[in-house]
Amino acid sequence: MNDTIELLKSHRSIRKFKEQALPDGLLAEILSAGQSAATSSFLQGATVIRVSKPESRAQLAAFAGNQPYVEKAAEFLVFCADVRRAGNCCVRYDKPFSGDYTEHFIIATVDAALMAQNTVVAAEAAGLGICYIGGLRNNPRQVSDLLQLPTGVYPVFGLCLGYPDQDPEVKPRLPLSVIVKEEVYDDSQDVAVIEEYDERVREYYRTRTGGGHGVSWSEQVAALLSEKARPHMRGFLAEQGFDMK
Repeated sequence: MNDTIELLKSHRSIRKFKEQALPDGLLAEILSAGQSAATSSFLQGATVIRVSKPESRAQLAAFAGNQPYVEKAAEFLVFCADVRRAGNCCVRYDKPFSGDYTEHFIIATVDAALMAQNTVVAAEAAGLGICYIGGLRNNPRQVSDLLQLPTGVYPVFGLCLGYPDQDPEVKPRLPLSVIVKEEVYDDSQDVAVIEEYDERVREYYRTRTGGGHGVSWSEQVAALLSEKARPHMRGFLAEQGFDMK
């Protein structure tokens, strides 16, 4: 098997890091690899905020639901969707700026996600561990104020980087037959496959918790989607200039 494919398939989230700084130049190389990701219409609609000050890390950890690894990881990056830079180009060339369309929001958000995932692959290839922090969206206004994000920019998620101090198992993914369809969308055979997968996930959690209760993937998803999901985000995005026309 190709080494790159093996690396991708071995991804785990790391939530415990060694107190070890990255060597000089490594972060820049990793971010350069991240920046090489595909970008729609060459917009390059991602901006990354590197947060190093302990007091800022502590605030971000609290905003994200008191996740301690935000403070303890060697590096913490906030990936932002950014249409402000494109808007500045419009000003420069005396063009009307239409960056508040839903399409531009999607482009910038996808650009941020693509750059982040490239960054993750580069980091893991260098022996680092990572953990995405979507919890920043619990308090996006406070995060934006702390990072001084202007109109046209919003925090999509954070990313912890550092040398792993744990070795968790790889979490099982849904079978490809559920995710990849031929020609048309057809989920008529998915129920039985997902039931079998649910048992694998239960066993994964039983092993992880030393014989404790094993919750299935379907149970987790049902619990998640039965609750309101950050209802403040729509209003916040409008405040940041993403009116979704």
